Amino acid sequence: MNENRNMILAMVLSALVLFGWSMLSDRFFPTAAPQTQKVEDGKVTPAATPPAAGTAAPQALRNRAQVIAETPRVRFQTPALSGSINLKGARIDDLVLLKHRMTFDPNSSPVPLLNPQGTRAASFVGFGWTGNSIATPGPDTVWQASAPALTPGKPVTLSWMNPTGQTFEIILSIDDLYLFNVAQRVVNRSSNAVTLTPYGFASRAGRSMNISSWTIHVGPISVRNDKADYDVDWSSIRDAGPNGLNFAPATGWIGFTDLYWLTALAPKSQMTGSFVHSANGAYQANFSGRPQTVAPGQIGSFETRVFSGAKEIAALDRYQDAGIPLLSKAVDWGWFEWFMIPIHALLEWLFRQIGNFGVAIICLTLIVRLLLFPVAQKQFASMGAMRKVQPKLKALQERYKDDKPRLQQEMMKLYKEEKINPAAGCLPILLQIPIFYALYKVLLVSVEMRHQPFALWIKDLSAPDPLTPLNLFGYLNFTPPAVIAIGILPLLLGVTMWMQFKLNPAQPDPVQQQIFSIMPWVMMFVMAPFAAGLMVYWITNNILSIGQQWWLYRKYGLHLSDTHPATT
Repeated sequence: MNENRNMILAMVLSALVLFGWSMLSDRFFPTAAPQTQKVEDGKVTPAATPPAAGTAAPQALRNRAQVIAETPRVRFQTPALSGSINLKGARIDDLVLLKHRMTFDPNSSPVPLLNPQGTRAASFVGFGWTGNSIATPGPDTVWQASAPALTPGKPVTLSWMNPTGQTFEIILSIDDLYLFNVAQRVVNRSSNAVTLTPYGFASRAGRSMNISSWTIHVGPISVRNDKADYDVDWSSIRDAGPNGLNFAPATGWIGFTDLYWLTALAPKSQMTGSFVHSANGAYQANFSGRPQTVAPGQIGSFETRVFSGAKEIAALDRYQDAGIPLLSKAVDWGWFEWFMIPIHALLEWLFRQIGNFGVAIICLTLIVRLLLFPVAQKQFASMGAMRKVQPKLKALQERYKDDKPRLQQEMMKLYKEEKINPAAGCLPILLQIPIFYALYKVLLVSVEMRHQPFALWIKDLSAPDPLTPLNLFGYLNFTPPAVIAIGILPLLLGVTMWMQFKLNPAQPDPVQQQIFSIMPWVMMFVMAPFAAGLMVYWITNNILSIGQQWWLYRKYGLHLSDTHPATT
């Protein structure tokens, strides 16, 4: 009767872990990036790219190339970017990331980050001036360009003159990566002074496909007076009403971040920022500078840097060092940033030496194991001693099975006599947790890990394992739900965890022992939706632990069949 009760209790607790985790993980611990590969007829192919969320109705949208061709433009080309500036409204609304692809297939299309209004996932950046007494350029203004193309080292000036003698200019320059410099000028050739306020905006048609969570911020983002603001989200902008969320004048930057991409406006002087949400579902990040009074014959100016590109750590650090405050905060590392950045740097260094991120993860695991080897030695020595006293513990359990307080006293007395610390085995696990979490965050937020292959069917280490026996590895035209789509790597994880359990000393409490026996298979389901790279790390760590345990048990003269109740 007691055995049945214990088994039922163990199963109930395991089910709570499994289903409770499923409900909480999306909020607190989001899993891997969307699957970028699928298996058809046993072959791994790129998965279809999901449509962007929050755009206008499909019938209102048009082909991107068609919309771009409808207006006069200035082309730009760098090693990292390609696109054009719309002379109607002076908008940067055509920007493609040349170094990043839509899927893991190197021949797939590059990622379009900015798109003109009227297209799917419209997103663009614009600049202008406001003034009460004079005509200022607007969204329908057609600017004149000083050159047909913008390239690094060769700026382009856009200009427009109003009827009252003010000439507006936007001098655009671009570097070799992801940064535009935008110098707004107004030349007052009239006989009267004018007062104008410079502004800029980043607009997008809807929310990001990526989901913001407790561990990773996606959506509206800003840095003001040397402090990153992750508290503003899509819902808080909507709830703010038509006037939006407004911030006091500050230095910093404002924009929108996706999981891997960022578009940010960083004025070189103090700005007043705001986020607004329109009735058609669009979101906009705005800034304005201080009003400027421009006397006759004088020039008013305002300068802004625009980052629009991938959140590569080296690029963010480069621009932060060049004067954009805390741009590295665009990557939400969380509270343990001090620990995660070195893990990321080590992993990237290993990748540069080896050329394969999967092998780099294995090497990282080996390094971690070597660093923790002295602690692991103490752990396994304690485990070996625990296995030796299993018969004595079993005798105590039989003798005091009806007197739990006395049983605990006698067990602690036995541990003291044998010089055993039953908690010693927890220390390596506790030390591994921050490393495991750091790798989890690196795989989740690092664009450097996006679409990185390992070997065989693993074409994207930042996505879940696509190969599952539930559809005969792709030979059946059936895509299992994520909660049961157990890939090969999660299966290996469950098996290696079970092997570790077999090598560990039996738990004194039968309920605990049964829970631990079920836990490997529960964790197999829990971890299935996570990144394949995380599975590679955990499986490698398990295999190394198993090897180390076998070696130490032989050193202490122990065998699996000696004391483990599961094998008797």
